[in-house]
Amino acid sequence: ALHCALHAGFIDEGVTVTLFKSIKMNPIRLFLTAASFAAAAAFAPNKAVLRPAHQTSSALYVQGQGDGYKKVFVAGGSKGVGRLIVDKLLSEGTDVVALVRSDDSVDELSALEGVTAIKGDAADYKTVEGAMDGCDAAVTTLGGGAQAEEGKFIDYTGNNNVIEAAGILGVTRVILLTSIGCGSSKEATPPNVYEVLKDVLTQKEKAENVLIKYYTNMNWTIVRPGGLVSEEATGNAILTEDAMAIGSIHRADVADLVVKALSSKATEKKILSAVDPTIASSANTEGRVSEAFALS
Repeated sequence: ALHCALHAGFIDEGVTVTLFKSIKMNPIRLFLTAASFAAAAAFAPNKAVLRPAHQTSSALYVQGQGDGYKKVFVAGGSKGVGRLIVDKLLSEGTDVVALVRSDDSVDELSALEGVTAIKGDAADYKTVEGAMDGCDAAVTTLGGGAQAEEGKFIDYTGNNNVIEAAGILGVTRVILLTSIGCGSSKEATPPNVYEVLKDVLTQKEKAENVLIKYYTNMNWTIVRPGGLVSEEATGNAILTEDAMAIGSIHRADVADLVVKALSSKATEKKILSAVDPTIASSANTEGRVSEAFALS
């Protein structure tokens, strides 16, 4: 089933994880699970990801707060939406710490001004904590359905580690990228699509639930994209509180919305679906139109 999902383009970040060392977890970590790939129907085929050119501008400021996020930790920043988020943050003048798994990714990202690329496995908690130390916000796009340990996916273990490290380090701003099909959006997903993705969606949903339940003092936002398409941004995608929203969205638009959400006080403790109403989707058979969430 996951093989089908990979070819359908639902699994976004190809984060493969080696066998996670069996360690004694605290109760919070055992509940965690989640983050990044889209659950909508058979959407457009993948093409090469178009990345925006890096520019330098003023720091990323939080609307209505006046505080800037000067250094943002990004998990899953080597490809897909995570890589585009890195580019977008850099274009806003924000420094990035990216945790990646390969030497090639370290070399590629280290060549960009403003990026500190650290090689490591997100399934190892200490690696995540060490990489995040010194950052003032965190974004995790980890996903892909790879098993970090028997019965536990990187969608669970990796995101668990990011969320827990943020709590330990006092990084109170966290954005978790999961998928339509998690939690309250389960009913929005066509049954045949949910059946293919249910194991990973369940893992992502656990991470959402722990973030919501245990990190009440954290300024978190959960973003659930629809079916991901690798095309240039349309600029028409929206965030919405409509849990029944369904459809497709370009990866570049997801990255743009995530960075905007990061800098918006209005998104604190919000769960938002991300879709592009201008893209026809076989998943949205009823032609549902969702109200856009106001970011400012």
